[in-house]
Amino acid sequence: MTPLARLLALPIRAYRLILSPWVGFNCRYQPTCSAYALEALEKHGAIKGGAMAAWRILRCNPWGGCGYDPVPEPKNKAQDG
Repeated sequence: MTPLARLLALPIRAYRLILSPWVGFNCRYQPTCSAYALEALEKHGAIKGGAMAAWRILRCNPWGGCGYDPVPEPKNKAQDG
């Protein structure tokens, strides 16, 4: 994870540690939005991963979707075989 991605992950980790137990575990998506954000930052870096996390949070509303929504693999990842 890049240093900027680590910096962006700090408030997410703080939310998961401090606020999430008080707010409750009732996310519309699986994995949760905070888990999705951390995974997106790890796989895609600060810019693209941050944008993906922000888009996911914007979609997490009563009129948005729900269900299983994993972080996509990076397109430039070397494929086996």
